Amino acid sequence: MDPIAAGFWGAFFGTAALMLAVSLAAFLRSRRSVALIAGLSAVVPATFVIAFLGWLPPEEGADGARLLAHVAMFATVVLSPMLLSLLGVLRGKELLLRFVVPVVVLAASVIGIGWVLEPVQALLVSWIASLCMGALMLIVSLRAAAEGNRVGKSTVAGMGLLLLAQGGLSWLALDRNAAWPVHAFTALAGMGFLTVMGAATWARYSYLLELAEVMAQGPSYDPVTRMRSHSETGQMVGDIFFHRDAEARPVGVLAVCIANLYALENLHGRAAFNHALFVCAGRLRRCVPQTVDMGRLGDDGFLLLTRSMEDLRALGQLARQIHERLSRPVSLSTGREPGRFGAAGTTWAADVGVGLLATSTRTRPAQAVSTVRAMARTAWSYPSRVAFFDAEAGQIAELPQEDPPLLVA
Repeated sequence: MDPIAAGFWGAFFGTAALMLAVSLAAFLRSRRSVALIAGLSAVVPATFVIAFLGWLPPEEGADGARLLAHVAMFATVVLSPMLLSLLGVLRGKELLLRFVVPVVVLAASVIGIGWVLEPVQALLVSWIASLCMGALMLIVSLRAAAEGNRVGKSTVAGMGLLLLAQGGLSWLALDRNAAWPVHAFTALAGMGFLTVMGAATWARYSYLLELAEVMAQGPSYDPVTRMRSHSETGQMVGDIFFHRDAEARPVGVLAVCIANLYALENLHGRAAFNHALFVCAGRLRRCVPQTVDMGRLGDDGFLLLTRSMEDLRALGQLARQIHERLSRPVSLSTGREPGRFGAAGTTWAADVGVGLLATSTRTRPAQAVSTVRAMARTAWSYPSRVAFFDAEAGQIAELPQEDPPLLVA
């Protein structure tokens, strides 16, 4: 193979490997349906390319032609339902079976007919059937895009690129000595397909994440921070402290307050304020353990509660980690167009104060929240920006480098 052609195919397989890695990451985060779609979008086209470039034995002859015919129909059976699932067209097992079964029957029929024909003729029949199915999926994508489907335009572009890549691979299968521009064109079309399908999968993934949060929290869901709103935070506190008259249970309370949010709003407007709050909330969610409950605390802060003894012992470490993550600089948009973040932005770093309190369920909830919020605001005056309640001195103090025993207040 020409070195230039090999370079283009190397870029294609690198893109496929990256997409497969993303799918594994989604699988580890328990988003198995998204991981399956992303993984198939990477593995199936890569297998298709390997087969049609002649890198699977047998490379030539009758057996090679029949292998290509089978690979073409396998790719058709896998990619067609995957595309409809990504579009949201397939909902429910009945509709899924209504489409998948005919496709499988069609593929089996084409393969069966191919065994009656000569190998090259069988490859031609499989190629025509695969091309027709691709054209049908393109029509479905066009219809979905016309109806306003959020991933319709992406799938239209993806199917168009897939058909171009399929045509180029068919050319390469018939002419092993094709010039490098044919390889380059086919590899670029394949990379375009992977990129577009990856973007469409991410759009679907982010939509499902948002929908899951809305379904779990209902009207109390806060879209800016993607966590509990102010009213839901009050409900969260009440649920944890509800049994305060029964046996006392330890509770860890953290408050995070951002001192310079209002100054940011006065200088650059509400859009920059919302963007900063959005970024801080995202960083907070990523560094806090799943055993910690979170919610908004006023317009400039967050409240965290934990009942896990392991988290209670690491409360000071968690507070420092939160301060370190949230204080990193970020480039903010100063306009209302999210697609133009780089056009007019400002670099901003949150001035974060963190207060932590180890208490029990016998404490009044309002007292615990007001105390830890006062600690967070007091922490603005400390170099470490982390404050706790010093039981020996009976006052709020800066958390020392070596965590003190967090006595119940």
